[in-house]
Amino acid sequence: MSRPMSDRIEAQRIAADLEEPVDEAGNLARKFGLDPYEVNYWIVDYDEMNELIAYGGFQQRYPHWRWGMQYDRQQKQGQFLGGKAFEIVNNDDPSHAFLQESNTLSDQKAVITHVEAHADFFANNEWFGMFAENPNAAAMLARHADAIESFMTDPEIDRGEVEKWIDHVLTLEDNIDQHVPYEPIDTRIDLIDEHETADVAEQLEELDLSDEVKGQVFTEEWLEAQSDDEEGATFPAEPEKDVLGFLRKHGMQYDGDAARADEMEDWQKEILEMLRREAYYFAPQKMTKVMNEGWAAYWESAMMTGETFAGDDEFVLYADHMAKVLGSSGLNPYKLGLEIWQYVENSTNRREVVERLLRVEGVTWRNFHDTVDFEQVLGLIEPDPEVASVVTHLDDLDPEDPRIDADALESAREGEIDVETYPWKVLTYEGLAERHYSLTKPQNRGFVSRVSQGELERVSRYMFDDSRYASVEDALADIDYARGWDRMREIRESHNDVTFLDEFLTQEFVDENEYFTYEYTQSTGDYRVTSTDYRDVKKKLMLQFTNFGKPTVVVEDGNYNNRNELLLAHQYNGVMLDIGQAKDVLERVFELWGRPVNLKTIVKEFDEHDVEVAKRRDREPEPEEVGRLIRYDGDEVTVEELPWDAVDHLAADDIDYDTKPDEWLA
Repeated sequence: MSRPMSDRIEAQRIAADLEEPVDEAGNLARKFGLDPYEVNYWIVDYDEMNELIAYGGFQQRYPHWRWGMQYDRQQKQGQFLGGKAFEIVNNDDPSHAFLQESNTLSDQKAVITHVEAHADFFANNEWFGMFAENPNAAAMLARHADAIESFMTDPEIDRGEVEKWIDHVLTLEDNIDQHVPYEPIDTRIDLIDEHETADVAEQLEELDLSDEVKGQVFTEEWLEAQSDDEEGATFPAEPEKDVLGFLRKHGMQYDGDAARADEMEDWQKEILEMLRREAYYFAPQKMTKVMNEGWAAYWESAMMTGETFAGDDEFVLYADHMAKVLGSSGLNPYKLGLEIWQYVENSTNRREVVERLLRVEGVTWRNFHDTVDFEQVLGLIEPDPEVASVVTHLDDLDPEDPRIDADALESAREGEIDVETYPWKVLTYEGLAERHYSLTKPQNRGFVSRVSQGELERVSRYMFDDSRYASVEDALADIDYARGWDRMREIRESHNDVTFLDEFLTQEFVDENEYFTYEYTQSTGDYRVTSTDYRDVKKKLMLQFTNFGKPTVVVEDGNYNNRNELLLAHQYNGVMLDIGQAKDVLERVFELWGRPVNLKTIVKEFDEHDVEVAKRRDREPEPEEVGRLIRYDGDEVTVEELPWDAVDHLAADDIDYDTKPDEWLA
């Protein structure tokens, strides 16, 4: 249904007002050293924005009830919780960003600067690059939508069966191998797969071939040669993380009328593969949520406040907007990501300063804090006034200075550039890096002086340039102001959230930003703060991001007990599965395998007497870890205990054993 003419006219007016901010935000992003995809901006109303959010940032998705549920949730969040959707942008080339028409101009500018940074992250992070062989994601998702719609409207296919099949597949949408590029499963159907280990005679019976054909093609000698040995063959050779891919290649549907496994219909195979492909497309966004949102928040702030992209009359409103975004409760990827990026920038810039100072005559890592005058250091690394205040020094700028954009300077002096509004236009990347140098900002002025003796010793040990400076002034005159930004871009290219947290979450970061762990205690039945040690904080956070924050389940055997059953294994990290949910999932997996399915896992059990004793002594009881096998055969779910030697390979070492299961599953 098309929008009323009055709405279209209003959208066109808003778009016209935003042409200049869009152009200049893109120009500024590139001046900052970003290299984003081109972005197409669209003006949408409130309902359209909620629909786009429900669809994951795209205008067309396959028909399914999940989108309506997500739309309803988004709408209720706005109505009852005060949440507001400011923007949504998708990973595509070009990217498409949607601006809500009811936003203020300040909010629109914030969104545009935020989006430009996201587009840079999409274009340059290698995890997104793994899906770059198909840059037109919108077209891919639209094709999938059309194909699934055609199945649902096919008179020979029951629509309800299509919806149920999608439900089965979506249960496992995060069970892929997100660390490898997507590869389609070969759609050719081999009569007998080299890995298929069901009884060959049984397979031939299912093919319903005539005795004459079977006798001519499959001799007794051939059948005997195909028989499994006494132990039975197992596959895959190594645990398979891509559960969806394994089911696409080896799975069958369950024919309830015939009470047996049967070949999947073509439409079932196609839907399974399409949804698997979409899971791989969306995986990088889930893997880099903290990095990506923190990256966008960092550059948004640099543009809106550092370069006054927010006008004087817009600044207070923008600051309120940013405070709400960073102040939202729970695990906030914007706040955590921004703080880590700022720490990376500060620590890299500090290392640059420290390396220079350690090469000054008379300064060593041992006497550093006693010898160096940190107030003098801060004064010497302050940006050049000509760079910091371009407008008041326009006539003094040297076009030969590498920090100055000579062509832009000439245009500015001739009045062709509004330098008061866009001072950054006359600066190069080097000039902007100096203008925004993090260590001279008020909140970071003590960062150099807080360098530890251990860090000083490490820096000194690995300094390969042994040339010396005669004075502190000489040393700091050679500061590379762009080193922090250069390092940030390197990290942006190669890391995901897990590696980002693992490498850059230090004790200094935890102390400065006041992070801590809290745990559910059996003895008190509530949550308590337990640690401020960075290793504990890191473990806790990494549990939230490893495998998208979901339990890691792999295919361990496609011929379990030589009965053609599926055996899945939960790679236990100290956090138990929700057994009730696990049972429900196995019932779904059964429909994709067509035969009984099993799941190995480890659970923790507490002795009631030990819990009571622990309560009296105000300590935590020690749980016993035991193996469990959950099995669904198409009729009932059973749970049996397994000996420890059957599950000990599933247990990870050095993990957080105190996290409550529902935190892992949330």
